[in-house]
Amino acid sequence: MKGRSLALIGLLALLWGASFPLIKVAVETIPPLWVATLRAALGAVLLLALLGPRVRLWWQAAREGDGFLSQALFNVVLPWLMVAWASRIIDAKLTTILNSLSPIFIFVITWAITRHERATGAKFTGVMLGLAGVLVIVGPDALAGFGTHLAAELACVAGSLCYGIAAVIGRRYDRMPALVPAAGSLVTGAAILLPLALVLEPWPAEASIHSMLAVLALGVFSTGAAFVVYFRLLATIGSIATASQAYLRIVVGVGLSVLLLGERLLPSHWAGLALVVCGVVAMTIPRKGT
Repeated sequence: MKGRSLALIGLLALLWGASFPLIKVAVETIPPLWVATLRAALGAVLLLALLGPRVRLWWQAAREGDGFLSQALFNVVLPWLMVAWASRIIDAKLTTILNSLSPIFIFVITWAITRHERATGAKFTGVMLGLAGVLVIVGPDALAGFGTHLAAELACVAGSLCYGIAAVIGRRYDRMPALVPAAGSLVTGAAILLPLALVLEPWPAEASIHSMLAVLALGVFSTGAAFVVYFRLLATIGSIATASQAYLRIVVGVGLSVLLLGERLLPSHWAGLALVVCGVVAMTIPRKGT
């Protein structure tokens, strides 16, 4: 389970780390509200198809709980709208960085309020190592211009807080198959977003093929597949450890820059990567008696 959990952490970081450059491409010609709506709808259709006859489990869970409303709001509607809007103003690198703060929020919420899992010293150490790794990787140059678009930057931080809240309350679904809360969150999120998009934003007739393909990839990979992995991890290793993938998303961003933009890895990148990996291990691998 330790090796599998680490592998799933890496997979989730890859799926969600790739979402930020995809969002940047999508919002070039598609309004943020429609990007969030299409992403939720595509992911919902995919997961409902995967559920097949087991869709009755989702319907039963929705009737007995809050209809997955809390997950839809904090894991879909609010953060996706804020991040998509901010992506039109600031670059994808800064958006990724500011969305890597969710482990900090989750640790504080768990330690001070919910106490649903032990906020151990090892997990605190992991949070700090991961944060240090992020700072080493991005360096001061990556934050150049920070504050010039304060509203967009604060929107990304608020989105990170939403993700933290969603991860904490998402533990209520740990006895369900991962597909059930994943599909429920997306179906409810799409049901909220679609009427808003139809009323508030005309369909983007000028949407480019690149933006549409980016939305398709967002819906299938960074949403449908990612949500299944996410709820699986919440049920097995807890919200704090699952949040460690937020730091690995920075590594994904660096890797995409190397592969797609021809950038090179500096010594600071390797040092930051080592810190991030150590932080993820500290947050993920359980200790005896925990």
